[in-house]
Amino acid sequence: MAWISLLIAGVFEAVWAIGLKRSNGFSVLIPSLCTIGAMGMSIWLLGVAMRDIPIGVAYAVWTTIGTLLVFVFGALSGQQPMSLLQATCLLGLVVCGLGLKFG
Repeated sequence: MAWISLLIAGVFEAVWAIGLKRSNGFSVLIPSLCTIGAMGMSIWLLGVAMRDIPIGVAYAVWTTIGTLLVFVFGALSGQQPMSLLQATCLLGLVVCGLGLKFG
C-alpha cells in the first residue's frame, strides 16, 4: 500500500507542477486552487508512504515520478521539445528509481 500511495503522490506532484505553471504565479483562480489542492494531496500521500518506505528512497522516487510525468506532459503538449539525449536521461531516471525500489 505504501508504494501505491507513493505512486499517486508522484502523480499529484506532477499535477501541481503543471498547475503552478498554468496559475501564472497564482494569479489565475482555478489553476491556483487545483495547484494548492494537488500540493496538499501530494505531500500527505508522501507522508503516508514514508511510514513504511525510507525517507531517501521515498523522496527520490516521488521526485522521479513527478519529473518524468511533467517532462513527458511538456513534450506531448508541444510546450517543450524532447531530444534523444533528454529521453535517454529520463530513461536513466526511471532505471535509478527502480533501482532504489528494488535495491
